[in-house]
Amino acid sequence: MPPNSDQLSLERHQRILERAITHGIARTRDLASEFGVHEITVRRDMDALVEQGLLERVYGGARIVKEASEEIAYNLRAARQVTEKDCIARAALGIIQDGETIAIDSSTTALALVKILGAKRVHAIVTGLDAANLLALSGVTFTLMGGTYHSPARSFVGSVFSAGLKRFNPDRVFFSSKGFTTQHGFTDAHLHEVEAKEQLIASAAQKIALLDHSKFGTRASHTILEQSGVDTIITDRDPAAEIRSSLKKAGVHLMVAKENA
Repeated sequence: MPPNSDQLSLERHQRILERAITHGIARTRDLASEFGVHEITVRRDMDALVEQGLLERVYGGARIVKEASEEIAYNLRAARQVTEKDCIARAALGIIQDGETIAIDSSTTALALVKILGAKRVHAIVTGLDAANLLALSGVTFTLMGGTYHSPARSFVGSVFSAGLKRFNPDRVFFSSKGFTTQHGFTDAHLHEVEAKEQLIASAAQKIALLDHSKFGTRASHTILEQSGVDTIITDRDPAAEIRSSLKKAGVHLMVAKENA
């Protein structure tokens, strides 16, 4: 079934916001060419986002309202690769055994696992505000690792976080990253978040990365850990042959989740 006009409009809105976050300014002429629509259509889309308090108009286009930029960036990440994240989450759930203690980072990929965690009887250690809110309604026993609030990831980091984490020895940790390359390993953009992820991963007996296919071949500014630092990577598509070969040599188990599994 072809998408209707409302769906197309929402897709344009998301891409306008992404462009504004990535480039500082979303330019009307460039977007009209990219979307294959008239500039008037793009201006209407921008006006709708201005009314929502997300954009402000500038000459030739629009830019993100500063106060809303972090919230928008997080919501855009959460909206990407939703089907793939759900598929990965179901595969991850199949690994978990009743009675285990599991640690889950604040990534939007791991959040897909949190949403279905009620199917297991576990104790969850979480570092993200959204994960805690979901688990509070699910009946799953959990501990939220407190600390300094890090708004870009809606997570907790810092010395209080580190001190609290030392008391826990989870059976498994599930985490994600902004990118993965065989040369640089698992990478992320925020140093405080990288340090918290590194500590969370180190605390667990088994380390499992949840990466949708778009993360392979992408590198962010800071390395969390090298590829050999994990036991398993769960993804939704086979990565390139050279990546598979490198992971095999490093002793990393690659699990490709099937959408209908």
